[in-house]
Amino acid sequence: MASKEKTSKSAASAAGKTLGSKSASKAAKSAAGSALAQAKSTKVTGRKAASNAGKTLGAKSASKAAKSAAASALTQKGSKTTSKSKSK
Repeated sequence: MASKEKTSKSAASAAGKTLGSKSASKAAKSAAGSALAQAKSTKVTGRKAASNAGKTLGAKSASKAAKSAAASALTQKGSKTTSKSKSK
């Protein structure tokens, strides 16, 4: 099921600041890019971007803007579905 959430204007602004920052980590920029890509669409955050967002949220060195963008990306993570069925 796709998320119906969109990145808010303030989170998109934070994502833009993070992408433009020379000191932001690759993980922070990945999460920010995901959040920014979802500003005007209902795309969902992929597994790798969600992992990077989690790393960014846990990083002591991450800026407030980076953490805001990461949190936005995580709220838009697609639900985990399994289509494998066990049959005998």
